[in-house]
Amino acid sequence: MAKHPTKRVACEAFPPGPRTLGGERLSFLGQPGASVLRDPLAGGGRTPVLASASPAERRVDLLGFLLDTRMNLLQLSVGTGLEILKVMLEEDRKQLCGRKGYPDPDRQATRYGFDDGSVVLGGRRVAVRKPRVRSMAGEEVSLPTYQHFNQEDPLGGRALEQMVLGVSTRNFPRSLEELPEAAKEKAVGRNSVSQRFIARTQAQLEKFLSCPLGDRDFPVLMLDGKGFGDHTLVIALGIDAEGHKEVLGVAEGSTENEAVCRRLLANLVDRGLPVERARLFVIDGGKGLRKAIRGIFGDWALVQRCHLHKIRNVLDHLPDGKRAWAKAAMRKAYASETPALAKRRLLDLVRSLADYPGAAGSLREGLEETLTLLQLGVWGALARTLVSTNPIENLMGTLERVSRNVKRWRHGRMALRWAVTGLLEAQKTFRRVKGHREMPLLLRALESRVASDKVNGNETEEVA
Repeated sequence: MAKHPTKRVACEAFPPGPRTLGGERLSFLGQPGASVLRDPLAGGGRTPVLASASPAERRVDLLGFLLDTRMNLLQLSVGTGLEILKVMLEEDRKQLCGRKGYPDPDRQATRYGFDDGSVVLGGRRVAVRKPRVRSMAGEEVSLPTYQHFNQEDPLGGRALEQMVLGVSTRNFPRSLEELPEAAKEKAVGRNSVSQRFIARTQAQLEKFLSCPLGDRDFPVLMLDGKGFGDHTLVIALGIDAEGHKEVLGVAEGSTENEAVCRRLLANLVDRGLPVERARLFVIDGGKGLRKAIRGIFGDWALVQRCHLHKIRNVLDHLPDGKRAWAKAAMRKAYASETPALAKRRLLDLVRSLADYPGAAGSLREGLEETLTLLQLGVWGALARTLVSTNPIENLMGTLERVSRNVKRWRHGRMALRWAVTGLLEAQKTFRRVKGHREMPLLLRALESRVASDKVNGNETEEVA
């Protein structure tokens, strides 16, 4: 059987050549008057060879492109783009100085040769020859096209994105697309990438810590701490009336003490978070958090202690043989239908743990605050969501993933920058809390409970 005739014929295409702003044809990858031709019978080489042809025709070996599509398309786009950039820069100079070789007495600037320059391309800088222009007074005149392609913002954004994804500064150049050999890359060293990341995250941190909160309502706040080396960061997560989550603030300190927690809450208030509003705080039981909440929000705050932290704290005081029994008893109490039944079951467990005073004392401490949602009459999926700090604990996994390449925390500002970077990354995937349809019930219960507590407090003061 005879072979298919097309297998011995090179495939040809005639794309229209790029043109300048004046209508002249551009050279193809810097080769004027040439075409790209590949002979399939000459062997398995993938590099197209240049053959003479009229400038109006450019034969492109499509089979050659298909064999190495990625590299050739990249070279084509980068090479052609740099050639077009040269024409655009020269067109800017032409607009300022007029046509070369045609003296114009009314011109406002003159040509002044070329200088080494660079433009941003794919997360790095690429060297280009920058045309220079000087005014008639001898001052340097910038070219609009060069200013546009020389901006730092794309570089900082690419560095931030790569670092968030876990690319180290050492491996940053390897994570970028390979450029043609003719293109000379710059600003991809460790120091350059690190400086861009620091500048970008510092600006991000300042914007985050000054973002106003006065136009939004967060009836539920979750507070928890996270360690970064020798530094502890206390994080505030807000839940609005529709169940949407948002990271509101973060404060840095050596421990999760009252001063750090008070500084975090004071920052939220300074940014517009109202104090005189019935609000539920979900915390892990830290005494510093509890004192800070009471000190700033007073009687407007109701506290729900995390069930998981409480169970964990009690079990830490028991031998292994008693842990399963105590855990089951606590879970049964927290699943009770009424707060009175739950409290009775917990007190029975306290008496059963008389031989283990550490566990009994841990369970007795803050017992009423572990039943706040039961006392408010909130059930179902929303109650299961808010009786623990799991929504904010999930943030910690993202923080660990984002900062896993950091081996040494130099100072608190560094920890804050990385924390905010990780928090904003986690926030991109936030969904509404489970049971968000029950939020109106929670809001009514909060308002009623706070109003009742204030009335009772006023009556007690009058009697006294």
